[in-house]
Amino acid sequence: QVQIVESGGDLVQSGGSLRLSCAATGFTFSSAVMSWYRQAPGKERELLANIPATGDAENVAESVKGRFTFSRDNARNTVWMQMDSLKPEDTGKYLCHARYNTHATGYSGAWGQGTQVTVSS
Repeated sequence: QVQIVESGGDLVQSGGSLRLSCAATGFTFSSAVMSWYRQAPGKERELLANIPATGDAENVAESVKGRFTFSRDNARNTVWMQMDSLKPEDTGKYLCHARYNTHATGYSGAWGQGTQVTVSS
């Protein structure tokens, strides 16, 4: 079964840093496009970045550009998001998404449950 699990969310002060992880199993990770999203209460989900199989982040959101960086390790089936210079407006649930190949349908997608980030001040 496909499993996507985010971790690392916490309560931090404005200006602080946090590193989120997304661990994925149940599909061929090395060919999947992984993505980070976030959602604040009452707002739509915001795409933060796509991280394709090459590991080079694409479509990085202007709201986080220069503060957040993205990486992946296909050998560990894991994607990371390093968040620096955090602001209160970064508060929200952070979600990991996978778009992966499947023999049955050609492609499919899956969401993790999310991890909460709260930035005080």
